[in-house]
Amino acid sequence: ALARATLRDADAAVLSARVLPAVDVLDEVRVRSRGTQPTFRELRGDPSLRITAVESLDRDWLDLGIVVTIEGRLIPFGVLFSALSRGRTRIKLSDGAWFSLAHPALQRLRELLEEAATLDEWETGPRLPRTHLALWAEFEDLADQSEAAVEWRRLAQALRDVSEVPEVPTPSGFRAELRPYQREGLSWLALLHAHRLGGILADDMGLGKTLQLLALIAHSRARGDARPWLVVAPTSVLPTWRDEAARFAPGLRVAVVEATAVRRAESILEIAGEADVVVASYGVVRTDAEEFAVPHWSGVVLDEAQFVKNPATRIHRAIAALRTDAVFAATGTPIENGLDDLWALLALTAPGLFPSIRQFREDYTRAIEQLPSDAPTDLSAAAARAHREKTLERLRRRVRPFLLRRTKDVVASDLPPKQEQEIAVPLEPAHRAVYDRVLQRERQKVLGLLDDLDRQRFIVFRSLTLLRMLALAPGLVDDRDAHLGSAKLDVLLERLVEVAAEGHRALVFSQFTSFLDMAAERLDAAGLAYAHLDGSTARRGDVVAGFRAGEAPVFLISLKAGGFGLTLTEADYVFVLDPWWNPAAEAQAIDRAHRIGQDKSVFVYRLIASGTIEEKVLALQRRKAALFDTVIDDGEAFAASLDAADIRGLLGP
Repeated sequence: ALARATLRDADAAVLSARVLPAVDVLDEVRVRSRGTQPTFRELRGDPSLRITAVESLDRDWLDLGIVVTIEGRLIPFGVLFSALSRGRTRIKLSDGAWFSLAHPALQRLRELLEEAATLDEWETGPRLPRTHLALWAEFEDLADQSEAAVEWRRLAQALRDVSEVPEVPTPSGFRAELRPYQREGLSWLALLHAHRLGGILADDMGLGKTLQLLALIAHSRARGDARPWLVVAPTSVLPTWRDEAARFAPGLRVAVVEATAVRRAESILEIAGEADVVVASYGVVRTDAEEFAVPHWSGVVLDEAQFVKNPATRIHRAIAALRTDAVFAATGTPIENGLDDLWALLALTAPGLFPSIRQFREDYTRAIEQLPSDAPTDLSAAAARAHREKTLERLRRRVRPFLLRRTKDVVASDLPPKQEQEIAVPLEPAHRAVYDRVLQRERQKVLGLLDDLDRQRFIVFRSLTLLRMLALAPGLVDDRDAHLGSAKLDVLLERLVEVAAEGHRALVFSQFTSFLDMAAERLDAAGLAYAHLDGSTARRGDVVAGFRAGEAPVFLISLKAGGFGLTLTEADYVFVLDPWWNPAAEAQAIDRAHRIGQDKSVFVYRLIASGTIEEKVLALQRRKAALFDTVIDDGEAFAASLDAADIRGLLGP
């Protein structure tokens, strides 16, 4: 039986122009036609693309104009887009001309249009949100000719390669000499902010993310931007922002908001009106979200941005509701648990880059995180791997304009051999109450002994040691206060998780083995592997060898057990949990990592409990450095180096 088939449009053109002439010459085939046969002509030339981009009135979108010509024939965009989006292989024009859509340029155009179409419901034609500079650049690369707003073109070109970003000078009055990579970071941040765009500064810990963002804020003020900035950070980091601003940008008026509205006299709008920078904790911003949404912030900085990696949380919604030109996230680990972390950060810093988490998972996560391991054939497994690599590269291209990451290895030539920083750690209110109560008691006791200091040195030293332990954790002094925890251990754990996630290794020193035991408990709870060395450690050599072999990213070490005689150049981060009477002993401990054989820069962090004897110990070190040229191992030797004035200073307000 004969089958009937009806062919239309491009299929009819192919039949008429290619198939019928080919079979008509065959003896066993007869071709009959009725009526007038249409005239079809195949266009075989390469397509030529001309793409224009015009800013929308609100400057948040680029309206695209796409013109395709083949052999001088203008191809209507509506017809072309419809055919490409429906997966057709050919197009027939109204005058009978037809052409194949298999050309690589047209297939690439189809891919780009498909991606652009997921970003917005087009009403008048294709358009791109301003966050899709990278996608525009790919349209431009594809085109034989392109025209775009000058600023968009410059911005797109600069953000494809950070080395192409126009350099911004260090703001006048900024009291820090930025290293080359930090100047590059400032320029990148300033370029984004000038175009009302945000981004993620994802440098390794220790490379100065806070310094670069402070420089950005100072730059913004120097350009005449009178609106305040908002910095949102963990409670433990608030003093760092206050102190770093006072040190490097003393001209900035900084207001630290530590209390929620019910305990605060002024509104956030009033506070912002008197400040250049408002620094608040994530908890306060979450609780007072409506108040923080009132001012129009020049920019928002999210420090330790892992706090907003869950889009379902109140704090993520609170940040998204802020009125601001740009949001900048600072984190050394933009991806901790999966690609959803990255989406959550970009939803705040580059809103519109990826429309929804569901679409993001469909377009990227499925291919990148779920590579099939049970593919039925080698071919399908290879195809899955190829698809994963292609998807991963596309994600990198989309994200590149809004994420800047430099590792220590990349900028090693810009770094000194050793960088040191003091981190102020405020005590929690309950901890503060215990410390202040004991301080008053010990102060009264010790001050009454100073007239006979030579005979009372042991008692004096015991009181000072008690206060030093209490500054670390109340539970070190009284088991009944163990539930109060330790803000220092909170800060330490945050930093160690980041260090380990970045592939680095750390030494953690304390004079108090009981405090190292507490740190070990916290690391166990967090599932972070560690080595532990103190005076009670058996098989000391095996413990050291295990760390050096890479068995754990963290090494807990007591001063007496490991402050000297070890070479641990595998570590490039050092945390000193309590200041030591003798800076020479402290330096010896640090030199376990910073010594001959170390081929990386070493970052040293000293954690100092704010408003405690630890601050006084540091001040004493600086005043009497000459007295501490040798290691002081015992209380009697230390006490011999102190006079009554020193002790009054240690116990003073």
